[in-house]
Amino acid sequence: MENKALVIIDIQNDITKNCEEILDKLNQAIDWAVIHNMHVVYIMHHNLSSGTRTFKAGTHGAELRPELKIASNHQFVKTKANALTSEAFVEFITHNNISEFYIGGAGATACVKSTCYNMVKAGYTVHVLSDCITSYNKKKINEMIQYYSDKGCLVQTLKDTQE
Repeated sequence: MENKALVIIDIQNDITKNCEEILDKLNQAIDWAVIHNMHVVYIMHHNLSSGTRTFKAGTHGAELRPELKIASNHQFVKTKANALTSEAFVEFITHNNISEFYIGGAGATACVKSTCYNMVKAGYTVHVLSDCITSYNKKKINEMIQYYSDKGCLVQTLKDTQE
């Protein structure tokens, strides 16, 4: 395995808005990562707040979307926006000497944003796959793409990675 990973963030049943629009691209990205001998990692959010009903551990809503290809059992749970807050995920990264990440998923203005920012801050190389991210408010996607670039992420489409 290379020291690279495709990280799919929060593609769970409780993500209903705009997620369907990127599922095909995410599945293509998963196929691409497998062909290139990269780790494929799935990050799932579990909400610990008592006042919310979504992303509750053990519920159908917290499970990965059934349309999403599962190419590995590298599935990690986070309870905060930043995937690096998952100790198991950080152990996996360290154990496998992963230093370069390709990111796709939901929550471009929240969990994807926080994860990318913190990965760059920690010294990792981060590629944001711009056609593999979405948000509840799609009007903010262009603003987020600029944010990622400004913070040191390499922003590219899935097709760009294949050239």
